[in-house]
Amino acid sequence: MNQEELESNKNEDAMRRTISTMKQRMGLIEQGGGKKSLEKVRQRGKLTARERIQYLIDKDTPFTEIGAFAAWEMYPEYGGCPAAGTVGGIGYVSGRQCMIVANDMTVKAGAWFPMTGKKNLRLQEIAMENHLPVIYLVDSAGVFLPMQDEIFPDKEHFGRIFRNNARMSAMGITQIAAVMGSCVAGGAYLPIMSDEVLMVEGNGSIFLAGPYLVKAAIGEDVDADTLGGAVTHTEISGIADYKFKNDEECLDQVKRIVSKLGHTPGAGFDRIAPAPPAMPEAELDNILPVDSSRPYDMLDIIHRIVDDSAFDQYKQDYGKTILCGYARIDGWAVGIVANQRKIVKSRKGEMQMGGVIYNDSADKAARFIMNCNQKRIPLVFLQDVTGFMVGSRSEHAGIIKDGAKLVNAVANSVVPKITVIIGNSYGAGNYAMCGKAYDPRFIFAWPSAKIAVMGGEQAAKTLLQIQVASLKAKGQEITPEDETRLLNEITEKYNSQTTPYYAAARLWVDDIIDPLDTRLKIAESLKAANNAPIGEAFNVGVFQV
Repeated sequence: MNQEELESNKNEDAMRRTISTMKQRMGLIEQGGGKKSLEKVRQRGKLTARERIQYLIDKDTPFTEIGAFAAWEMYPEYGGCPAAGTVGGIGYVSGRQCMIVANDMTVKAGAWFPMTGKKNLRLQEIAMENHLPVIYLVDSAGVFLPMQDEIFPDKEHFGRIFRNNARMSAMGITQIAAVMGSCVAGGAYLPIMSDEVLMVEGNGSIFLAGPYLVKAAIGEDVDADTLGGAVTHTEISGIADYKFKNDEECLDQVKRIVSKLGHTPGAGFDRIAPAPPAMPEAELDNILPVDSSRPYDMLDIIHRIVDDSAFDQYKQDYGKTILCGYARIDGWAVGIVANQRKIVKSRKGEMQMGGVIYNDSADKAARFIMNCNQKRIPLVFLQDVTGFMVGSRSEHAGIIKDGAKLVNAVANSVVPKITVIIGNSYGAGNYAMCGKAYDPRFIFAWPSAKIAVMGGEQAAKTLLQIQVASLKAKGQEITPEDETRLLNEITEKYNSQTTPYYAAARLWVDDIIDPLDTRLKIAESLKAANNAPIGEAFNVGVFQV
């Protein structure tokens, strides 16, 4: 076995270990509030949140889950909040892509934590941007009271959900609410602001105040079913439109409603018959080096994602640390902007570091993004970037100006942007390559991703210098041993905040994905994006040329 094969095997082993870790953690998340909580739900004749989704979506179709790792390792003082207490994503219902939002009643009775609000708003944002029908599977006790100050009053808090209900209705986006459990207090507005409301008898209930609060407030004794059950709201108040004996009957009606939805004009992105990559997708596991600072050829990844492994490079011999070009993914025409990670030679004969954005690379990528907007071609960003080139030479050449051009083009792009963070995502490179702050329609991360202001080693040394200077200013003597200990502590803490799990927990990325699913995730994202017409013209405004 030669050296290249040994490296390939090492890379594959490392990637499969990270994927195994990801799947183990996903297995824990899928248990929601735990096995006992899941059994209690089933004993009441109810399906769990994930079982409801599986029953609802068409057989043998993909479910693109969003935010599965939301709130990962957060709220330990309350026992955690797996998947932020909500299971959500894009699934096919009666042949139509729909956004499905299901409260997980096994996690604190489906109560809303701060990250629950953020996740639900992200799901609604995706639905609005891509004009997807929304199906709410409601089973929630409302706001998690111990943290009410972090979920209740602000612009991006709980109340924004109902504002979005109203906005989506005005946009003509269908919203269907299936009330299969509790729907309490402010949360009661969500189903009523949807187009149609379905309820399950015995389990579903809608009221502004439950029996205990009613008793405390006005002294009335009333049970939950009489107060706001399915019979009450279909026969007396008229709030609900349908009632059913169980979850399955309720979900069957949702399918029938979706099957009759009319079709509206989409974006009209170009698509032909799909073709698989000519190069084996399975080899995606062995391309990325174990050491994220080592170079590799990003073309090896692109050729294993795109149809026929065909990639038409734009300005191939200019700005070589960013690859730009046209391709197809599952038949969809796309423009790809990707960081080239191998060391390349510039047009002046200089060697340029892979993963670094130089002046010419930024200039090329900005121009390419403008072209894709002109041609109405969606953009796919493949990130493995350590940032922009620094130093007097780059500054004198105007790296800030060229970087600003690229950021401007990304920010003002009107075609859908889909981002996959493969490796490093550092500093302003994260912005220029369409990080979360630049409104990608979808953003995914491989388990190998690292997201931070700068690399761990550089950051730790910078922080160490600051901390040592501060301690010396206070008169403390710092030995070399002290410096080593401090450096290790800083590095460990910093690195823990750069993992894809830390990012996914806070919804900086929509999901952590197996590299072998990259093509499928991008294809499903493109199909969703094609539902929404592009109504605005591309304009970059003012920038220095």
